[in-house]
Amino acid sequence: MVSEETMMFKMGGEENKAETIIRQASAAMEEKGYNPVNQLVGYLLSGDPAYVTSYKEARSLIRKLERDELLEELVRSYLEKLKA
Repeated sequence: MVSEETMMFKMGGEENKAETIIRQASAAMEEKGYNPVNQLVGYLLSGDPAYVTSYKEARSLIRKLERDELLEELVRSYLEKLKA
């Protein structure tokens, strides 16, 4: 049986991994006195990891994902909040 409907698949845990990394990196930036929004935007636009503190390995964490994966998670989370 062949279905002609478009199927949508979610990779198990990819969103959760991105969300976890964003939360941990943001918390580290806040602890160091940085504005996580400004720092993440700087990193996402420039690709320069120096925008993210190395405190609590936040820079290493954030670099585990591609910038487009991080951006996708941020947009997904934003759109989910709009629906709520």
